Amino acid sequence: MQLAPAQLSAHLQKGLRPLYTLHGDEPLLVQEAGDAIRAAARAQGYTERSVHTVAGAHFDWGAVLAAGGSMSLFADKQIVEIRIPSGKPGKDGSVALQQIAESAAGNEGVLTLVLLPRLDKQTRSGAWFGALEANGVTLQLESVERGALPEWIAQRLGRQGQRVKAGEEGQRTLQFFADRVEGNLLAAHQEIQKLALLHPQGELSFEQVEGAVNNVARYDVFKLSEAVLGGNPQRVARMLDGLKAEGEAEVLVHYTLAEDIRALKRVRDAIDAGRPLPMALRENRVWGPKERAFERVLPRLEGRVLTRLLGDAHKVDGIVKGLKQPDWPSDGWQALQRLAFRLCRLCMAEGSARRAG
Repeated sequence: MQLAPAQLSAHLQKGLRPLYTLHGDEPLLVQEAGDAIRAAARAQGYTERSVHTVAGAHFDWGAVLAAGGSMSLFADKQIVEIRIPSGKPGKDGSVALQQIAESAAGNEGVLTLVLLPRLDKQTRSGAWFGALEANGVTLQLESVERGALPEWIAQRLGRQGQRVKAGEEGQRTLQFFADRVEGNLLAAHQEIQKLALLHPQGELSFEQVEGAVNNVARYDVFKLSEAVLGGNPQRVARMLDGLKAEGEAEVLVHYTLAEDIRALKRVRDAIDAGRPLPMALRENRVWGPKERAFERVLPRLEGRVLTRLLGDAHKVDGIVKGLKQPDWPSDGWQALQRLAFRLCRLCMAEGSARRAG
């Protein structure tokens, strides 16, 4: 059974299931969901806990199976926690997880908690994950996207009795806060808690937030694609500065930008050849948030503009590898910024796209 993270609290109040699987790429949300399940279990008499971290091809799955089957008539109820950091249990693990899942319903003295990273579609369609989902409760805990981060911050402030001012100033405060903590949700949580220590419950001014919240943002090179395709030049500039400061490789940043340009050109060529947009996207393996961005910008992007942008990407490839290009900055990060801004302007608005072409 799939459960939305927001439903977990109400679910736990109704009673525990013997098997829970948490998967996602946001450590804070996985930790909080796991803590909530453990707390509910302890309240219902699950006083013992064993933790098994799956590492390496020779992990002893027999010990995990034995832990789940070791209850005696007078033993305390226990939590068996299985952590699989790689998300790949292997052949023996797949068999063991299916066995654990299928026996969970009849094992009232054991609560099994399986912790996994973000899983791709192929892994989620595997037999072992299907067994976990069919016989227990699964929660997918994904990162909070940048667009949703201000609201997430406001909700977390509300939990501790604090709020920003109403209207435009409050929105500016939340956007400032989000800029400072983007990509680092655990640090965002800590900065919110800091505000509870520094200021009483009630309304927070922009100056109070500005003076308290450290710049702890972390930038993922693959999130740069989201900012560029979203036509957000301010965020693009901030992310490029952050990636440079964090020591990210220039070639990786270029690869991300160039891959987007190549994908846009492939899909544009398919559309020009008579393919419907949804089919062209599917054939070129474009899906998720990127699919929505492509659907928005491709109808107004001409093939000749993308051909020119591909030429620019080729020039920047040489620059980040130490070559000189006429009329381009010799510094790799400056060249990357120019390339990113050119693509970003194309994605901003129809008028901008026509001018760039």
